[in-house]
Amino acid sequence: MTVAGLLRERSADDRVGLRAAGDAWTWRAVTGECAERAGWMAGITGGRPGARPLHVGVLLDNVPEMVFLLGGAALSGNVIVALNTTRGAGELADDAARADCDLLVTEPRHAALAQEIAARTGLPVTPPGRAAPIGEPAPVAPDTLLMLIFTSGTSGRPRAVRVTHRKIVVPGTVLAGRLLRPGDVVYCPMPLFHSGAIMAAYAPALVAGAQLVLRARFSASGTLPDVRRYGCTYLHYVGTALSYVLATPERADDADNPLRVAFGNEAAPLEQRRFAERFGCAVVDGYGSTETAITLSPDPAGPPGALGRLGDGIEILDPATGRECPPARLDAAGRVLNGDEAIGELVNTRGPGLFDGYYGEDGGDRLRDGMFWSGDLAYRDADGFVFFAGRDADRLRVDGENFGAAQVERVLGELPGAAALAVYGVPDAAAGDQVMVALVGSFDPGRFAAFLRGRADLSPKWTPRYVRVAERLPSTASNKVIRRALAADAWNTTDPVWWRPGRELRYRRLTGEDTDRLRAAFESRGRGHLWPAGTGRAAGTAT
Repeated sequence: MTVAGLLRERSADDRVGLRAAGDAWTWRAVTGECAERAGWMAGITGGRPGARPLHVGVLLDNVPEMVFLLGGAALSGNVIVALNTTRGAGELADDAARADCDLLVTEPRHAALAQEIAARTGLPVTPPGRAAPIGEPAPVAPDTLLMLIFTSGTSGRPRAVRVTHRKIVVPGTVLAGRLLRPGDVVYCPMPLFHSGAIMAAYAPALVAGAQLVLRARFSASGTLPDVRRYGCTYLHYVGTALSYVLATPERADDADNPLRVAFGNEAAPLEQRRFAERFGCAVVDGYGSTETAITLSPDPAGPPGALGRLGDGIEILDPATGRECPPARLDAAGRVLNGDEAIGELVNTRGPGLFDGYYGEDGGDRLRDGMFWSGDLAYRDADGFVFFAGRDADRLRVDGENFGAAQVERVLGELPGAAALAVYGVPDAAAGDQVMVALVGSFDPGRFAAFLRGRADLSPKWTPRYVRVAERLPSTASNKVIRRALAADAWNTTDPVWWRPGRELRYRRLTGEDTDRLRAAFESRGRGHLWPAGTGRAAGTAT
């Protein structure tokens, strides 16, 4: 099956298929709009047999036109290049060039940004077009390229992932079968220029014939009103989105809503539990990436925080030796005792799965020896349940112990008063790293220390050395925290920074004199090259 085939199946469906900002379209009307966009695209290419597919760069929020253009590309055999509206003109010009865009389609909100991109690339900027539907359907197969979606860029420059019809239909079919029922309403507040919303909101709604409700941009305060207004039964989220909804004021009737399930990835276990309890729904947090080479399905019977069990061909391997990592040995508090050997990289040993490669790049860092290396760290317990341990760039080494940032976040996620937080490593003056946490919310150093003392599941080496109290964490448009930006700042920030100078759990404000002494310690140990760039006396320190 292809997206084009699914759309043709909906062409006589008079149930409501799409809602946005108070407007509604039946599935019949949606497919009609898609057919007109297909006709427009075919007119541009001239319908020449063998011609290169048109690459349509779209700079749009979650508006109906995004759905119509995607369907038009599916029906005409052309390609949508999903451009991230939160990136700068220079970055987007580079993205558009690497994706071989032929033109840009935008909306008034992003018109100025589109013109800046056009000035750098020479690409024409056009409003969405429509024309008479094409007479003969384009030859489309499951492996036909439909979209180029850029990775989120949390660990480096975003790369354009090839998204075929198969890559959308397969997860859509799985999720529709597992989580949707007749008459369901799918709420999509995450951006459609990322894979999560395409594969976990648009695709299952199309497969099931459910209503798809678009929110132009995610709003924490608007989530529950939208769910009630449209009767949403299924919500898709990514990253810290749930934590921002949980930070809105509680009301006694929060659970009085039609929501049955929230599905997404990268929410902290405590956030999942609190969201489920507060809003009276199930939360299913899975594992996935834009490449979709590896998927793990949560098991409701598994321990809290587990991603599920390893599927066929999915293993945890030591990236240095290629050998399978042994199960983690856990103490009574659930801490990993053998992290050096148990934490490894998630690998699909049978090949790339649904990953069809990066556009214009060979992906050699991911595909090695016929296997797909995800770059994501994990470990498994004795029962085979898998736990995420962070990205390969989020691994810390403190006093000779290796561990992942995600392991620490699972513990600190239960800190009262913290709306959102992220753990990352900063250099230590002597060797290895020190743990730093950035958090949004109230911070009391005494209560924080008391919380840490009461956590038997927190290794002494995981205890944060530095605490940055921020108004908001840097994140992608899909609410994934950009830890590398926090790590690059280290303590060079206008946000207040607290630290514990010694071994005792006593935190005080970091001062300019403190940073002077720290820098001297780095220099005296020959590690001055690791001193964070731009850091003299940290801007956020107390005086």
